[in-house]
Amino acid sequence: MLPAVILLSGCGLDISSDEDNTSTQSSATAEPTVQIAGAAMKGVIQQGLVVANRLISDKDGYYVPQRQAAKPVLTADDGSYEWQLRGKAEGWALVELTADGGTRMICDVVPQCDQAGGDPVAFGQTMPLDSDFSLLGAGDLRMETVNLTPLTHLAVTLAERSAEGLSPTAISSAYTTVENWFGLPAGALRLTPPDLTNLDDMTGVAADAIQVAIANAAFLALVNDNAQWNSISDVLGDVTSQVSATGQISAMGDGTNVALADLVSAAALQSSELQAMVDSSVISQKLVVVEYRNVQRFKTIADVNEDNDTSVADSGDTTTDTTNDSSASTDQTAAGGGDTAADTSTETTTDNTEEHVAGTTEPDTTVDGSTGDTVADTGTTTGASEPPATETTPEETIPANTALLSWTAPLTRENGESLAMGEIAGFEVVYGTSAENLDQSLAIGDASVDELLVDELTGGTWYFAIRTLDTDGNRSRLSDVVYKQI
Repeated sequence: MLPAVILLSGCGLDISSDEDNTSTQSSATAEPTVQIAGAAMKGVIQQGLVVANRLISDKDGYYVPQRQAAKPVLTADDGSYEWQLRGKAEGWALVELTADGGTRMICDVVPQCDQAGGDPVAFGQTMPLDSDFSLLGAGDLRMETVNLTPLTHLAVTLAERSAEGLSPTAISSAYTTVENWFGLPAGALRLTPPDLTNLDDMTGVAADAIQVAIANAAFLALVNDNAQWNSISDVLGDVTSQVSATGQISAMGDGTNVALADLVSAAALQSSELQAMVDSSVISQKLVVVEYRNVQRFKTIADVNEDNDTSVADSGDTTTDTTNDSSASTDQTAAGGGDTAADTSTETTTDNTEEHVAGTTEPDTTVDGSTGDTVADTGTTTGASEPPATETTPEETIPANTALLSWTAPLTRENGESLAMGEIAGFEVVYGTSAENLDQSLAIGDASVDELLVDELTGGTWYFAIRTLDTDGNRSRLSDVVYKQI
């Protein structure tokens, strides 16, 4: 029996008690079961009703939940729960969480959570959830944690539009899409969202996980900022309706519906206000990083909407404030049906340091003779002239243990063919403490992104490079390497 962990941040179904559920499940036959355990963390959900069902395909390959007659389990005061799912630990499951009159959620919005017809609830205090509140999440029973948050709810809603229903492929693709909407790192929706009201006791939590938690808190924060919304159920219901009908969220809004820009802006504000609520300098630095990411994402959404009124970014060069940046020209290659190349600008912003260009990493490549695609990279360093270093001015909003990278998306392939923005799937930033061993990486699944703040860097010299990924799954050579002294 292989356990699969499920962590939540919302609600879903109809219930009795923990004792009744335990006896019902334990009295069943001795057939195999898989234990699902986790926590509801959208503020912490207490006494939420949790049900899990396997996703089964019919003869036409359409996936639906295999609903069984079982009583939901209740989340504990810390949001935790356990569920026994009949059968082996294989396949995928849909997890649902609903609320009833006894369900409570800890307010995770600073300074308070407004509620229609009632007094505001202070940050860190519990508040009721209406019976319309529900959340969905899905994942692989063999290995994945399944979080239930507003974001996973949107991802499942998006996956339901697939011709295959809630297939593993549709769910995985939808999770990636929602991460891209909110400017989250790849795989972020699989992270466990921390309790934002208790961050001082979680100094080891990653900035990525905090960013996910704050993005989810933004749905509740909008209730404070707009009399149109009486509850988080109203906000989530509006966004869910948009995704269900169109497969997307309105970028800037129409004055009636919730806009993606509204949610990202609320997340940036919450990141800022939380900094005044924590005592830990480590957590405060991470909140600064999250605030910066949300501000940059908001700017991208606003710029794209102004230029094109679409969700696709302008493929032209971008202009950034380089007052505190040192810029080094690099030769960025974009992979396609053969080796490709384009000029990019890789910038690394630091606090009170100088940036230098190290030797260009020109990977040897093995080319598939039938397609010309790059199928292997083996990094070997060759010399390159070093441009003059530029003095940088401290950037007050960027923590000292971070590096800000910026680049310009390539416009042509190495063979001279044009490279459209729609052909770029994203970028991969690789980095490490040696120019010859860039053993860490961050994936960016959004071609419109042109900056990345790499955080939580330890003391020493860190080296960075970037490659472009195209929609056919090909990748470029690495750019020139730049480095920063932390």
